[in-house]
Amino acid sequence: MSSSETNSPRPLREIYTVSRLNREARAVLEGNFPLLWVEGEISNLARPRSGHIYFSLKDEFAQVRCAMFRMRAMHLGFTPKDGMQVVARVRVGLYEPRGDYQLVADHMEEAGDGALRRAFEALKQRLEKEGLFEEARKRALPIMPRRIGVVTSPSGAAIRDILTVLKRRFPTIPVVIYPVAVQGEGAANAIAAMVRQAGRRDECDVLIVGRGGGSLEDLWAFNEEAVARAIYDSPIPVVSAVGHEVDFTIADFVADVRAPTPSAAAELLSPDRETWLSRLQRVENRLTQLLQQQLRQRHQQLAWLGKRLRHPGQRLQEHAQRLDELELRLGQAERNLLRHRRAQLGTLQARLARHSPVSRLAQLQQHRQELQRRLYRAIGFQLQQLQQRLASQARALETVSPLATLSRGYAIVTEAQTGKVLQRSDEVKLGDTILARLRQGRLLCRIEEIENE
Repeated sequence: MSSSETNSPRPLREIYTVSRLNREARAVLEGNFPLLWVEGEISNLARPRSGHIYFSLKDEFAQVRCAMFRMRAMHLGFTPKDGMQVVARVRVGLYEPRGDYQLVADHMEEAGDGALRRAFEALKQRLEKEGLFEEARKRALPIMPRRIGVVTSPSGAAIRDILTVLKRRFPTIPVVIYPVAVQGEGAANAIAAMVRQAGRRDECDVLIVGRGGGSLEDLWAFNEEAVARAIYDSPIPVVSAVGHEVDFTIADFVADVRAPTPSAAAELLSPDRETWLSRLQRVENRLTQLLQQQLRQRHQQLAWLGKRLRHPGQRLQEHAQRLDELELRLGQAERNLLRHRRAQLGTLQARLARHSPVSRLAQLQQHRQELQRRLYRAIGFQLQQLQQRLASQARALETVSPLATLSRGYAIVTEAQTGKVLQRSDEVKLGDTILARLRQGRLLCRIEEIENE
């Protein structure tokens, strides 16, 4: 080997750290797988205090590690256990610290019958809280149905069992079949619609809703809410007859009565023909005995009344005598009443006389006359006093009266035009006309001379 070959540089190699490898492997996994639904059986379940859940999902050929973190695990509607078959929504990832490939679940539910039973329990609890299962609202079944309606498959074993039992026990009861599919897609809505139609038609006294046995999935239509509410709203009493005795459905809890099988429902609703014939025979015998007893009593009563019966003429005589007696008693009662009324009248007249206004009026008249006399005396005395006062005042007035002065020779001189009393000579002038009033008469004078003292 040449020295030149020995001294040439080696080619560069890209070396990954373990952390880088795991990180890029995680990116590849998470980037190439979307959210997946995976079904499998739980094993190696672990629930640490953190609230996270760690487990493996396996089938008969392989298994994979899984994790569900606390915030997602809090919303699970069931408690995961080893051996439980579940369906999980997961994303594919890698746990870098250990390089473990794992699935991280964000939702998980039971698979197969387990999920159905969970749904059954959830609906049962909700409808029970709403009061659909209350015993107080459930109605009694008719003792002798006029007509029985059956909501079921027309080709199933259930209708054959029901008709066989009814034919054996009481074949005269009519049966109306409301045909419907009892399993498969849309069966629940079809059953609910047929129950409501039977209620609207109102041609039956009682309704059987049911089918023969099967798996939980086969019976699932009778666990649907639509069927439960149709049975609850039915105006006709409903008997639920679904599956076998060990099978229970939501319809059983809502119905007025649950029968363990369709045959048992027919037994429950149909009276036993032999029992009823025997009962009718006993009733007939008892009725015959009662009628015979009533006839004997009526014959005895008729004989007794015949002995008491009398001729109508005798009854008429008794009534005539009774009428005369009542007439006499009536006359006596009238006379007694008249005497009593007269005595009452005398008493009332005496009381009226005591309270009569005539005597009171005489007393008042006498008192009025006395008061009148006293008034006249008082008025005369008052007038006499007033006349004396008037005379005295007249004399006093006469003393100061100017007419008295005139009687002594004086005169009252006034202006002829104005009537002003003249007191001084300077109040007039020559030629004026003055009026002099004397004791008797007046003098009209003209001034010819004035003397001023």
